[in-house]
Amino acid sequence: MRELINLLETKEKLERITLPYGKSALSPVLSSTNIENHYDKLYKGYVDRYNKGEGDPDFNKAGAFLHDIWFSQFRAPRNANKPNGASLALINRHFTTFIDFKKTIKEEALKIQGSGWIYLSRSGQIKTIRNHAIRQDIALLIDWWEHAWTDYGADKKRYIDNLWRIIDWERVNRRIYSGR
Repeated sequence: MRELINLLETKEKLERITLPYGKSALSPVLSSTNIENHYDKLYKGYVDRYNKGEGDPDFNKAGAFLHDIWFSQFRAPRNANKPNGASLALINRHFTTFIDFKKTIKEEALKIQGSGWIYLSRSGQIKTIRNHAIRQDIALLIDWWEHAWTDYGADKKRYIDNLWRIIDWERVNRRIYSGR
């Protein structure tokens, strides 16, 4: 019993990242309502439950981890937002073109039954995460839970097509090089 108490007392505390943009900055790709629900309720819930020792600690920690990555990879929308540097090289090496990459990742995402995550790994593979799990090889992450595309109704294709407008490719490049 004493070991459990010591473990709980020394458990790390999770914190949400501070959004590197305003809650309306990603509109019209992701609305401020979507960001408020996703950041202030869902993501906050994973962090709070983990820190309070409520629910499944692995699920909550992984949910917070994935949302750290998710929210930190965005910036204000741009119509001609394309990868550069390491991300472009990785995409071209494994998919020939950015257009082919987007097509492939969309096809794989649409195969997911239910909820989860899809990502480009630092090795150039497209991988999925069922439910929540910590993965150390994420370069680019797409949230494939229903709440992520609430702005699009059931049009998941439009959701993924629009996400490319808000990806911060410099952030993706840093993840490819350093894992962060």
